[in-house]
Amino acid sequence: MTKMNAREISWTLYDVGNSAFILLVSTIIPLYFKSLAGDAELSLSDSTAYWGYTLSISTLVVAVLGPILGTLADTNGYKKPLFLSFLLLGGIGCAAMALPVGWLTFLIIFTIARIGFSGSLIFYDSMLNDITTDERMDHVSSQGYAWGYLGSCVPFLLSLGFILNAEKLGTTTTAATMTAFGVTAVWWLAFSIPLLRGYRQICYVDVPNRPIAHTFRRIADAGREMKRNPKIFWFLLAFFFYIDGVYTIIEMATVYGKDVGITDNAMLLALLLTQVVAFPFALLFGRLAGRMKAGNLILLCILGYLAISLFALQLDQAWEFWLLAVCVAVFQGAIQALSRSYFAKLIPKEKSSEYFGFFDIFGKGAAFLGTAVMGLSSQLSGSSRTGVAVIVVMFAVGFILFRKAERMETNNTLH
Repeated sequence: MTKMNAREISWTLYDVGNSAFILLVSTIIPLYFKSLAGDAELSLSDSTAYWGYTLSISTLVVAVLGPILGTLADTNGYKKPLFLSFLLLGGIGCAAMALPVGWLTFLIIFTIARIGFSGSLIFYDSMLNDITTDERMDHVSSQGYAWGYLGSCVPFLLSLGFILNAEKLGTTTTAATMTAFGVTAVWWLAFSIPLLRGYRQICYVDVPNRPIAHTFRRIADAGREMKRNPKIFWFLLAFFFYIDGVYTIIEMATVYGKDVGITDNAMLLALLLTQVVAFPFALLFGRLAGRMKAGNLILLCILGYLAISLFALQLDQAWEFWLLAVCVAVFQGAIQALSRSYFAKLIPKEKSSEYFGFFDIFGKGAAFLGTAVMGLSSQLSGSSRTGVAVIVVMFAVGFILFRKAERMETNNTLH
């Protein structure tokens, strides 16, 4: 595999930038929210539920807007401005979380930041068809996730240093955490600059006039096209189920660990280890995709996550959380990177944002379901373990459906 060119490198750098926000969402933000909720005397189960509901709401908003925005972005000259708009919404929202507010206002600001982050990924993922070839997609997509994991550790370690040494620095833990939000926002925006400067929309649809009105007709056409290509439909259905578990584990791991008694420091260090271990394994799976079918590697990842979910049902000690973090790291980058490139190779290139809008519906719809189920089950049962049991079922169903998709041929007439 040849070295990446300038376009591919600038594209992967956005993964380095936005991954810092993902790590923040998985570690510091939920702990900070738990602290705010504790000050307001909310119970553990209620605060976990509200966190789950917040994730679900922001996910649902982007899932609904995804196909509309994605289809509009395929219009010549529209993709970069739309990407920039959501990037700024996310970055500024991340910085605004440093404001001294109560738990409810904090959740509202976080929702806005997360909508910006998730919305930007619709356009970013679809750029894969513009910056590389089919033969290099698995490699480049994996490189993005790999360097994202490693790069996100830099602002996280800076933030962790502020928080753990707040007293020595003459400040409070709360103030140090607020500083972490600002550091992450600057990191995210800074690593977006190369992509904004170097990206050119190569694959697009020419719409002579009324592009917004034309967008809705194209969405209906895309639905009919997917009916003629059942491989895309069955992949998206499988993706909905297995990525549900992946996103829920990423976003709920910290609050789940806190509920079962894992200390904050143990969780933060374990999740940092996840980022470091995920780096070489994302690269490894990217290389393996050049020698093996990407579909087989995705199936392997789903089985790995199924075993992880079963193990999580009995988790109650710090060393088990550490072991779980390492196991997640093995498959986390691979399953996301390979799913992204697998789908990109199935779809018409000139309609990549349009199709990635649907990809986002199934992915974000799954995340909405997973976090909502975990939040609701935690509140009703008084235990977070109930939601984990549902995740096990999701991975099993996803495995079965993906095998069905793999047995189907792609209908190339869509291209």
